[in-house]
Amino acid sequence: MAKLVKSTLSVAALSLLTACSMTHQLASKVELRPTGDLGVVIERATGQVQIVNHTSKTSLAQIDGLGDLSHASIVYSRDQRFAYVFGRDGGLTKVDLLTDSIAGRVIQSGNSIGGAISQDGKLVAVSNYTPGGVKVFNAETLELVADIPATELSTKPRNKDGSMQRSKTVGLVDAPGNKFVVSLFDSHEIWVLDFSKPDYQVSKFKDIGLFPYDALMSPDGRYYIAGLFGEDGMALLDLWHMEKGVQRILPNYGKGDKKLPVYKMPHLEGWAIAGDNAFVPAVGQHKVLVVNTKTWKQVTEIPVHGQPVFVMAQPDNRQVWVNFAFPRNDTIQVIDTDSISLTDTLKPGPGVLHMEFTPRGEQVWMSVRDKNEIHIYDTLSKKLVKLLEAESPSGIFFTNRAHQIGL
Repeated sequence: MAKLVKSTLSVAALSLLTACSMTHQLASKVELRPTGDLGVVIERATGQVQIVNHTSKTSLAQIDGLGDLSHASIVYSRDQRFAYVFGRDGGLTKVDLLTDSIAGRVIQSGNSIGGAISQDGKLVAVSNYTPGGVKVFNAETLELVADIPATELSTKPRNKDGSMQRSKTVGLVDAPGNKFVVSLFDSHEIWVLDFSKPDYQVSKFKDIGLFPYDALMSPDGRYYIAGLFGEDGMALLDLWHMEKGVQRILPNYGKGDKKLPVYKMPHLEGWAIAGDNAFVPAVGQHKVLVVNTKTWKQVTEIPVHGQPVFVMAQPDNRQVWVNFAFPRNDTIQVIDTDSISLTDTLKPGPGVLHMEFTPRGEQVWMSVRDKNEIHIYDTLSKKLVKLLEAESPSGIFFTNRAHQIGL
């Protein structure tokens, strides 16, 4: 009997060793791809995206069939495997970064302007121009969960089908507690959409300022700040104390100055918040404003090369990188946040549309649209490290965004 048990154990051990050996051989043949150092680059002119690796500084794949990407943005699933691409044509596309393929796609509106993913990663929300409102989808299946129409505009002509026009929605971001926050451009509102319970609730804040055009969430998820196109100033909502309503901040910036044509509205999600200061693009001016985030009052301003679009801080917050609107969009300037002064001016080439830092900030990637190139710079030396080819590149989005609030 003892011999039989020994023999049985030997067979089992041999089977286990064989299985382990086969698994090892299989793994050695399969090229495993981690998600932590991946990213997606928008190729706006061709409706394509590139999947890139920012450690090896290489392009891994190119995926087409994503529609109109002229104003596209991306959020990521919690596991960093899936990118949700929001197209201008109302398309919501789910891209699988491991199989280099489209995992799902819906045309959810006629004209959309961005989106967000919920804190738990289960919901994807899209803000729409046409028809105005927010639609929320199941992140796994892309099935519609909620359709939240924006405020009707009684003073506007009716649509061709006789329905009333609704306000465009902009500045949609995620917030802690499975919430989304969005601005309503035409009706001058901010809404908080609470999906923490099965029956979502909407909190509406009216008369927050004229024509909020974009917004951002502070990195800690507390403050939602909307820029105002119709007047000088910004609107701030403290999500810890929503009972206080919306506060107006920076009410006088720009008054008395000569107004310049606004070639491109700044993207407020590209604000830099470093220490106690926020570095803010001034609309229609060649300035970056420095604002104290405890008082929300302007401290000073920094003259810059042109009208700033993105004002972005490195992960260590020591430097802020700025790009500019047409016709001065061939230049990048760097601001030292300690001395609050310009330190460097770079000339990557015409059409520098977007920047993205690697997670620890040793490099910054730039899309140089008019040269069909992606430029990779070392942030310490400010030297160009590598060029990658891309068709009219615009937005660059690395997967570490999956774990950041408001992006």
